[in-house]
Amino acid sequence: MTNSTLPPLLRIDDLRVRFRLGREQGQVRWDRAVGSDTAGTGVSFDIPENTTVALVGESGSGKSVTAMSIVNLLPDNAERTGRILFDGRDLLQASPAALRALRGRAIACVFQDPMGSLNPVFTVGAQIAEPLRLHLGLGRRAALARAEELLAEVGLPEPKRRLSAYPHELSGGQQQRVMIAMALACEPRLLIADEPTTALDVTVQRQILELLARIKAERHMSMLFISHDLGVVGEIADQVVVLRDGQIREHRPVADLFTAPRDAYTRALLASRPRLDDPLPVRPCDPDAPVLLEARGLCKSFPIREGLFRTRAFKAVQDVGFTLRRGHTLGVVGESGSGKTTMGLTLLRLHEATAGQVLFDGRDLFALQGPERQALRRRIQIVFQNPYASLNPRFTIGQTLLEPMQIHAIGRDDTDRRAQALALLERVGLDATAFGKYPHEFSGGQRQRIAIARALTLSPEVLVLDEAVSALDVSVQAQVLALLRALQDELGLAYVFISHDLAVVRSMADEVLVMKDGCVVERADAQTLLAAPREDYTRRLLAAVPRGYVQAAAAPEEQAASRNSDSITPVFTG
Repeated sequence: MTNSTLPPLLRIDDLRVRFRLGREQGQVRWDRAVGSDTAGTGVSFDIPENTTVALVGESGSGKSVTAMSIVNLLPDNAERTGRILFDGRDLLQASPAALRALRGRAIACVFQDPMGSLNPVFTVGAQIAEPLRLHLGLGRRAALARAEELLAEVGLPEPKRRLSAYPHELSGGQQQRVMIAMALACEPRLLIADEPTTALDVTVQRQILELLARIKAERHMSMLFISHDLGVVGEIADQVVVLRDGQIREHRPVADLFTAPRDAYTRALLASRPRLDDPLPVRPCDPDAPVLLEARGLCKSFPIREGLFRTRAFKAVQDVGFTLRRGHTLGVVGESGSGKTTMGLTLLRLHEATAGQVLFDGRDLFALQGPERQALRRRIQIVFQNPYASLNPRFTIGQTLLEPMQIHAIGRDDTDRRAQALALLERVGLDATAFGKYPHEFSGGQRQRIAIARALTLSPEVLVLDEAVSALDVSVQAQVLALLRALQDELGLAYVFISHDLAVVRSMADEVLVMKDGCVVERADAQTLLAAPREDYTRRLLAAVPRGYVQAAAAPEEQAASRNSDSITPVFTG
């Protein structure tokens, strides 16, 4: 437990951050990111010793800007005011040399995208050894020996062999473990973890959360944990700071915030995330609706080179079969590498199948060629996970929507196509002003709405949704899911809904396929499968879902002991 009589390890006092955008009519334009000009208040909170404080809020709320202000990892056009006291020393007044000495030594960071943070041209061992040599003065051999110990500490198998590996040779979860090992190398007193599990599937996320909790307890380290997922926050945090538009809306102990949130925005965030114990939505689905899509014995293999002259076949999808009726949703779940996305891409012939059949409206998709294939392709479309990468940055939104209609000769002329495109924008919740803008002018949730509108330009009957909401904030995710349900009810669309988030799948799917190593290990209707799974693998997936926190009906001292234990025991079914 923390000693409230001691000064906090970190104190943020009236922090305000704004970014210089340039000049307009001789005046400098600023964009306020943290704090308020109108209310005259900044962000203020403490991080005590041996305590995890979580910063939560939607994209643009100021979470990452607040955290990066601590170590001044902000762009050159940022201006910070207020005070940031680390161990009594104001970091806003520290020199660049003093901050460089502090970063990685006393304060370390773990970021959301490990592949974007690790240097692709250096080995894992060299990157972990660098802070050890820089800050602790270790020689090369001693630094590599310590790097091996750190890899073992974060649970990476075969740590000695991994020292010579490059980042691209590791999985996402392994890369994140390497980032944590680098951050812990010099035994920092404060770890800033900025969305460290957002891009990971539920089982790897569970491992990383348990790892962070264990290391924090063993090293008596403080942590600033940034996330938009309150389910994750509820399992790891002692205190929660809720941010919106750069201002604190609520700052309370985790148990109090989860059991009795005071602010309407906090309540909305808590209500936005689908929960495994929510009543299933009552949606009229005709059990006798015509079958639109049927897969029979679907297989996909990739050649893997072994040596100079030998290759082997990697079986990414093996003997997958299902039927999908009009107006129904098939959920496909599994860990990264289970074959979910490969199966979805093979359905659309974006990968050519190795074996099997896919029947669309009774016709074999794999046998169609030329104009027949083109005509049928417009009836089955895909929405990808990353809306930032799936839209052409050089096309306006209007061009993005008009191009597929022009290719498939939809509409009488350009005027008619433009009218259809504007109607689609309105249908997905965007106004006509979006037509002439570019993708960078929109948020992630708005871009995903545009991607859905683009898929709808061809009036498809089946949409393959490949992790289409996993990168979105919980409130934006809820909006997009509601949009997808409304479109399905209105247009009779059938969905293949691929996701690693079982709570989201439960809220969307009529039937669920569970995939592991390219094979379907379990298939049942959503309620049956998630309430009483037959397979151990499915039960492990369900057990890994973050479930937040609810104050137990125990004595206060027992609750405190529970919150300071090494293990993470989910006690909130959400």
